Amino acid sequence: MTIRILIIYDSNGGNTYAMAKKIARGVEGVKSVDGVERCEAVIRSVPKVSNNLELQGNHLPDAGAPYAELDDLAAHDGLIIGSPTHFGNMSASLKHFIDQSSTQWLSGALNGKPAAAFTSTGSLHGGQEATLLTMMIPLLHHGMIISGLPYTHPGLMKTTAGGTPYGASHLAGEAGDKPLDSTEQELCVLLGERVAKLAVKLAS
Repeated sequence: MTIRILIIYDSNGGNTYAMAKKIARGVEGVKSVDGVERCEAVIRSVPKVSNNLELQGNHLPDAGAPYAELDDLAAHDGLIIGSPTHFGNMSASLKHFIDQSSTQWLSGALNGKPAAAFTSTGSLHGGQEATLLTMMIPLLHHGMIISGLPYTHPGLMKTTAGGTPYGASHLAGEAGDKPLDSTEQELCVLLGERVAKLAVKLAS
């Protein structure tokens, strides 16, 4: 059996995509246990929406991962969502995607599966924790089991950039061009590991 974790992100400058790839590394680093042969990460993006919430752009993104489809939600064993911070909340594009998941909510497609969130901001106090907390709300409505990050990881206490107990985060800087530092990378990997391990335990 293969455990498959879906990582869905929205990104403006590529920072949350970079985080998604580190999180995927954490997912796929979980070793086989209890009949699970391996853990696989599947990265998908969401289409951009305009001010009137109409989808923009081509059927395929110009860069990054392919677009997610609602059917992907039921087809995976866990979900990790990521977004840049927009006024202390997830982006309109990611929320628009999640707002379309009523069918999955009615069927309980995500009920009992593990989930987590990650975000990137331009400033240190740009709403990282508020964004992560608000991103958890629809996941809780779906009946998902939320994972954060533990203070047993020393980086969470010592970080001078991103990193919260509510999920992985990144300080991208005002220009959005600061790369993930080593602690932010470690915490992204840890988030992927935790969700994958939860999925393995739940599957067994």
